[in-house]
Amino acid sequence: MKTAWILTLKLAGLAVVVVCLRLVFDHRFSDRWEIALMWGLVALVPVLATSARWFLNRRPTPERAEVLTIPIHYLEMIFLGGAVIVAFRATQVHRIAHVPFPQSISWPLLQIFAIVATLTVLNLAISGLGLPFAAVLSKKLATTWLYRHSRNPMGLSSLLFCIVAAVWLQSLHAILWTVLWLSPAWILYVRIYEERELEVRFGESYLLYKAKTPFFL
Repeated sequence: MKTAWILTLKLAGLAVVVVCLRLVFDHRFSDRWEIALMWGLVALVPVLATSARWFLNRRPTPERAEVLTIPIHYLEMIFLGGAVIVAFRATQVHRIAHVPFPQSISWPLLQIFAIVATLTVLNLAISGLGLPFAAVLSKKLATTWLYRHSRNPMGLSSLLFCIVAAVWLQSLHAILWTVLWLSPAWILYVRIYEERELEVRFGESYLLYKAKTPFFL
């Protein structure tokens, strides 16, 4: 019964994420709403992480961490995904500051980081028996291949992909937003909640892995 309930929660959450991101993608917002969404949604991520950590610390058990992480991950996907869609679309409509960086260079870099991000997903699936976010939480601690050199290779490659995408769009506004707003918010989320959640689920093995493996590189 518990397994069926968790599976239902995961599927329902995934459906909500898809619907929300599709609505954001299809809808054209006013300038005020664009500003509110691209900055406000990202600002909610550290708040979400802090609230989730407080709730988890009230009863830090692996079972509680597993269930709590499902809605938290899905909310993070909605907040960050929605903000990225609005921000990158807005930079194409409102050319505030143009950066003439050659797209012949940024485009191959974009493809490289997309491939690396895909490889990190495969790495997690093989080594940790899981998938990104709450779709399938890792059953084991992934410590091999890319995860041997970085605790967050998926996050690193995804952030680099977003930064290069902003460069490819030749938008200084998108570059600054990604580097100074999106990236710090995601890093805070990992520091505040995800590391604590992994510590609760994997215990001493994660603490040892954390002690010897850098956050990024």
